[in-house]
Amino acid sequence: MSELVIPAPALPTVPTSTGGRFPVRRVFCVGRNYAAHAREMGHDPDREPPFFFTKPADAVVVDGAETPYPSVTERLEHEVELVVAIGTGGTDIAVADALGHVWGYAVGLDLTRRDLQAEAKRLGRPWDTAKGFDASAPVGVLVPAADVDPTAGAIDLRVNGELRQSGDLADQIWSVAETVAELSRFVALAPGDLLMTGTPEGVGVLERGDVLQGSIAGVGSVRTRIV
Repeated sequence: MSELVIPAPALPTVPTSTGGRFPVRRVFCVGRNYAAHAREMGHDPDREPPFFFTKPADAVVVDGAETPYPSVTERLEHEVELVVAIGTGGTDIAVADALGHVWGYAVGLDLTRRDLQAEAKRLGRPWDTAKGFDASAPVGVLVPAADVDPTAGAIDLRVNGELRQSGDLADQIWSVAETVAELSRFVALAPGDLLMTGTPEGVGVLERGDVLQGSIAGVGSVRTRIV
C-alpha cells in the first residue's frame, strides 16, 4: 500500500452507553418527518414521500462540547431529532428487517442556517451549506437498540431551560423501520452510518450563549452551548 501524501483525517466517533465509541462513516437526514413541523415550514406532509440530505461525518459534536455559531448566517435554528446508528449494512432492506440493521439510538440536533436554506429553496439549489456545515450535528450518547423502542417516546428541546420543541416519536410520518428501508433503496447502508429522523414542530432561532438540552424518553439527552 502506498504511503499517504497527507496525514489521514481523524475518525469521528460518538460515545456509547457501553463504554466504547461508535465510528461515524456518513450522516444522513430525513426531511419533514413530523406533520406539524412540515406545516410550520409551509408544506403539506400528506403529499410527500421521505427525502434525504446529508451532513459530513465530522459535523458531529460529541461529549457535550461547545458548538461554534456558524459563519454566513443571521438565522441559526435548532431541530431536535432521534439519531439511528447503523450496525449492519445492506441495500433494498425490507421494512420488516430494517430494525435488525440498527446498532443503537441517540438524541441529536440538526442545526440549520435557515436563511441559507430559504434562499436555496427559492433558487432550487442544494441545501449543503444550509445543513452540512461544520459542527452542525451535536449528538448525545448512543444506547444499544435492544434497550430502545423507536416507535414512541416523548421528544423535546429546551433552550436556556425554556421548552421550545415538544412531540412524540409516534408522531413520525415515516417510522424508523420505514425510513431505514427507504434510504437503503438509494444508497448501500454501511456500519457507521447515522440517520437523523426529523424534528417535531417548534423550531426556532439560536444566539451565542444559548444552552440547548434535547431529550427523548427511553433514549437519553444531548447538551451543547452555542459560542
